[in-house]
Amino acid sequence: MDLSLGGELVKVPDLRHELRQLKYFRASFKRAVTLFADKYGVVFDIDEARLVEAFFNWIEAFRPSKSYAAINREDLIVFAAALLLRELLRLNPVFVKDATKRYVPGTEPTASIIGFWPEGLLFTNFCLSGVNAIMEQEFRTQMNINPNAQDLRTWWSFRENVAENPSYAICFFDHFVGKEPNWMFPDSVVSRASMQVDFQQLPQNSLEPVINYTVHGHSLGNH
Repeated sequence: MDLSLGGELVKVPDLRHELRQLKYFRASFKRAVTLFADKYGVVFDIDEARLVEAFFNWIEAFRPSKSYAAINREDLIVFAAALLLRELLRLNPVFVKDATKRYVPGTEPTASIIGFWPEGLLFTNFCLSGVNAIMEQEFRTQMNINPNAQDLRTWWSFRENVAENPSYAICFFDHFVGKEPNWMFPDSVVSRASMQVDFQQLPQNSLEPVINYTVHGHSLGNH
């Protein structure tokens, strides 16, 4: 995994909110594509219409979950990144421009993943870089990437499951960052293991903003 983009993103003030602005989101994604080409030799063209659609789908999907920052902000940040990965994989706003420039196989484990699914690796790197930079800004910590993220067999399963249900991207993202996936309700923020633990530990009065948000007609289940 290449999270070098995160080293650039962490310098952006209030990154968590900046990435929710279309202009900055597009610029960051294009930078990710450039870095990917520089490091791995895979050149992508971007379908701007699909990228914009993925962005707005992500914003809309995440909106009902924002109040859960009161329960566990760190886990909500991971969930937001996982939702973005789902939308990028669903719409696939890139395509390989020149297959002859693909990374030379056999030099490291990443090579086999690139040969199998370069788009999936690009999107995952982008989302991991973003969440890693936000974690460093807000919690002075970084995500520990699961060694399975370098295993081609994991990526075979990843691609196959996402083809069946795009929301399984959330499960694989959780797996990559060491969280417990929820395979039954992957896009339900309230069903996440970390949320459940913290939800039970909080006093009742601290839950009122979340409860009120739900009562006023906002579903916090599948989106």
